[in-house]
Amino acid sequence: MTDYKTIGFDCTNGLAVVTLNRPEVMNALSAQMRAEITHAMRSAGQAARVVVLTGAGRAFCSGQDLGDGANIANIDIERTLRDEYEPMLNAIIDCPVPVIAAVNGAAAGAGANLALAADVVIASEAAVFVQAFTRIGLIPDAGGTYWLPRQVGFARAMGAALFAEPVPARQAAEWGMIWEAVPEDGFEAHWRARAAQLASGPTVAYANLKTALRRSVSNDFETQLSLEAELQGRCGASRDFKEGVLAFLEKRKARFEGC
Repeated sequence: MTDYKTIGFDCTNGLAVVTLNRPEVMNALSAQMRAEITHAMRSAGQAARVVVLTGAGRAFCSGQDLGDGANIANIDIERTLRDEYEPMLNAIIDCPVPVIAAVNGAAAGAGANLALAADVVIASEAAVFVQAFTRIGLIPDAGGTYWLPRQVGFARAMGAALFAEPVPARQAAEWGMIWEAVPEDGFEAHWRARAAQLASGPTVAYANLKTALRRSVSNDFETQLSLEAELQGRCGASRDFKEGVLAFLEKRKARFEGC
């Protein structure tokens, strides 16, 4: 799959940009879009040093496309989550390079949780995050019940889910839901600079760092110490580590190439 219909995909100089591209419906997630995001994320993880997921137009993603199908009330939601959402989210989480969600506008329902699956979320101050599920009689899905309590705490997660009220980007940053909220003016230049910073970094360390932090959620202390030692051993055997030490001794900027 390379002829994408619902997303844009560009990979240049180590930066892959996956753009949700259905602005006429605020980038709502159709079945085709979910399949294309899954494919693009897996491809980008092999071809790039950093991946950015963003949206076209005024929204990042409005969540599930409620018009995708003959009768949305009869959709098999459990099957859709298991067969379409889970592969998409896992493609983001398992991506071996850093993934940035550049949230340019509203991120609602599954769209909000799609963003939260990324390693880093950078949002425009024009963006809002909405756990809109109870508005249509559902619970948060697409990983929402996993991410929210871990990122913002039980009380805020429960309130955001129950009331389904918009959380502005700056408030989301204050809560720890996202990494940072930046002015709308210059937003793209900012996330591109952040992406370039990661693209020039130590990819072996980044891959192992992602593994260590994600596994720490379920590991006990001793298990995590053992994992740290194992992963640090991999980093220590990499060319990046040797280059980093040499650059430090020579008082210059490191030039990381990976492996």
